[in-house]
Amino acid sequence: MRGQRFRWLMGCAVLLASPALAGAAAGAGPADPELVVVATPLHDVGEAVLAAPSVGATDEDIAAARAVDATDWLRRRGAGVYLNDITGNPLQADVNFRGFSASPLLGTPQGLVVWLDGVRVNQPFGDVVSWDLIPKAAIRAMNLVPGSNPLFGRNALGGALVIRTKDGRSDPGLRAEAGYGRFDRRTLEAEAGGRSGGFDWYAAGNHFAETGWRDVSPSRAWSGLAKAGWQQGESRLSLTALAADTRLNGNGLQEERLLAARRASVYTHPDTTWNRTLLFNATAETGLADRLGLKANAFWRRLTTRTLNGDANDEVLGSDDVYDSGETPLNTPFPSAACIEEAAENEEPQEACNGLLNRSASRQHEVGGTLELALALKGARLTAGLAFTASRARFAQSSEFAYLTPDRGVIGTGVLADGTQDFDPGEDTDARVDLSARTRSQSAYLLAEITATRSLTVNASARLDATQIRNLDHINPGPATGSLTGNHDYHRLNPAVSLRWQAGRGLVVDAAVAQTSRAPSAIELGCADPESPCRLPNALAGDPPLHQVVARTIEAGVRVEPAPSSFLRAGLFRTTALDDILFVASPRTGFGYFRNFGRTRRQGLELVAGAALKRLTLSASYTLLDATYRSAEIVGGAGNSTNSAGPGGEGNIRITPGNRIPLLPRHLLKASADWQALAWLLISADVQAASGLFARSNENNAHRPDGDLYPGAGKTRGWAVLNLGAEVKPARWFSLILQLDNVLDARFATAAQLGASVFDPAGRFNPLQGGPDVAQGGTFLGPGAPRQWRLATRVRF
Repeated sequence: MRGQRFRWLMGCAVLLASPALAGAAAGAGPADPELVVVATPLHDVGEAVLAAPSVGATDEDIAAARAVDATDWLRRRGAGVYLNDITGNPLQADVNFRGFSASPLLGTPQGLVVWLDGVRVNQPFGDVVSWDLIPKAAIRAMNLVPGSNPLFGRNALGGALVIRTKDGRSDPGLRAEAGYGRFDRRTLEAEAGGRSGGFDWYAAGNHFAETGWRDVSPSRAWSGLAKAGWQQGESRLSLTALAADTRLNGNGLQEERLLAARRASVYTHPDTTWNRTLLFNATAETGLADRLGLKANAFWRRLTTRTLNGDANDEVLGSDDVYDSGETPLNTPFPSAACIEEAAENEEPQEACNGLLNRSASRQHEVGGTLELALALKGARLTAGLAFTASRARFAQSSEFAYLTPDRGVIGTGVLADGTQDFDPGEDTDARVDLSARTRSQSAYLLAEITATRSLTVNASARLDATQIRNLDHINPGPATGSLTGNHDYHRLNPAVSLRWQAGRGLVVDAAVAQTSRAPSAIELGCADPESPCRLPNALAGDPPLHQVVARTIEAGVRVEPAPSSFLRAGLFRTTALDDILFVASPRTGFGYFRNFGRTRRQGLELVAGAALKRLTLSASYTLLDATYRSAEIVGGAGNSTNSAGPGGEGNIRITPGNRIPLLPRHLLKASADWQALAWLLISADVQAASGLFARSNENNAHRPDGDLYPGAGKTRGWAVLNLGAEVKPARWFSLILQLDNVLDARFATAAQLGASVFDPAGRFNPLQGGPDVAQGGTFLGPGAPRQWRLATRVRF
């Protein structure tokens, strides 16, 4: 029935497009460049922002907003974009658009795809996006293309972020910026470019370092890009090299009572991620004939990631096995003797150690390329493309028994959870993972851009994706229950049709129907067996087949331009995801697995307005997002007052159709103003406001605090943040910059999760605070940063 409904909608779209096709055949004029509403991975629109409903910014926009990186600009000025600060690190945010995410966290369902100069930068293992590896100084323009656009391939369920970098022709000269801010934040950017005859060159680098506003959260990041190009006539060749090396501390969520006592506190530490990458990308374009053009790219990249996470061991909740003889929560708030003894004998450290040191390491290599032909006809433009990628990844993970210290640090015992410990029947202490994954993807796509009349443009496109994933478990090669080894093949043809009608002077109507898909990631396939569930992020197990996620989007909007320098757009959208992937509960307490469970739906209203007056530039956006589950399911409910195990238990909860999806605000409002007060003075202000959201583990939206076992509300409150900035330019080549973020020092949270807490309200370890065999729940929050200031100087020659 669902497929028939979608085919009916596609048929209606084709019927709507039929007059356009006839008009094109009758010899309509060439396409107006302003009517570009769809791009391809290799199509470069320069610094122009794609026509609505896309969200776009140039390097000048990012610099004028004094953004820390690309995600900071999206946070403050990107219409419909919401950032979850789950890690608490400014370079590790989850970017959400229309309810779909591009996240740096393994295991997060990835619904947005990110392209950098024709290279898909979602990583092969897990499809995550490491924002810290993209040098902000080198960004020339970025466009967030909404909807399930199949031209951008896998993961474009909710949209595609297309980033283009600079070169010596677009950005000649020398620019540099150095800044210092609160919490010892130090930033440095430098870029230089030039051209000589047909040759051009460009280089840029970014450095970021800070102690962080939360405890034990220093970070540093370095990234750079170099590009050399040669152009003669319509032909151009270029070679890009990108390198990055980062060490980020993201100390994650904190229980709200501890957060209220001290906002800078962390639950446990360390929580460190090391990223390194090296990317080479060669691009070429040329005219093969009068109306035929060719574009191509080929790339190679390497990524290495290591993590070290100190966590509390929730298995000790409700038990006094962590205490040695004579010890109690009152006289020994942070016990360690029993853990050290049990670890030395390798008997039952899983029951005596209240901490865990979790480590992971991954090495990824990927090669690929795209070949694209474009044929310009009278009244139409046809684009055909072929793409190929191949990757291999090695992922290893371990867990070391440890104990907590008074500053909530985690000290290891040197004993790994490798299954050699004594354990009760049904309990498995082997948390090791050693997995290899090979992925190949072949794609073919076709785009027809047709100018039916001077006022009507039609885009029809389709993409065929075929993906093969080969997982090999080096610990348990199998085939057997619990083995990660498996072979998986996915393929799908996804279509799309969009219309843009210039209904009158200053009046544009747009509409689109589209479908795209994503194959499950290796990490999801590595934890998909209900007979061998796993506990994320500490282990993976089993991998029966998962279906692809398929997203279908219908959207339409009206743009009114009462004057050349102002506009207002109102739009409606609905995206239904079929066979969505969710981490569901297993009968084994605390364990679960990924599975396809049915449908989710994200629908809503978008309002965007802007005006450029003589000295004042204004913009505003409002998004109403209704993101709900449309199928029933049972998931883990640790910390939820309605869990099936009763008060203080770790039972399950039932999702019913209509429940809201956690971590997504229903209302989102943004506004900004840039005032050129004097020729040498620019003053800026922007504000963001969002309604509250439900916490993870509150998928049934039914959690209620009781002031005892469940002190937390299970959701966040609405919030608003004001930012101010100024740029003083005493000379054309020199600027002084001041940026104030969260001027009113608002206390707010952008993410939340329910769970059991091992600490009492005073911050002392106490596994018995809920009583024997009972855990006290809590709402863990992702706090937003407090008031911050930054001073910088910028020079340009």
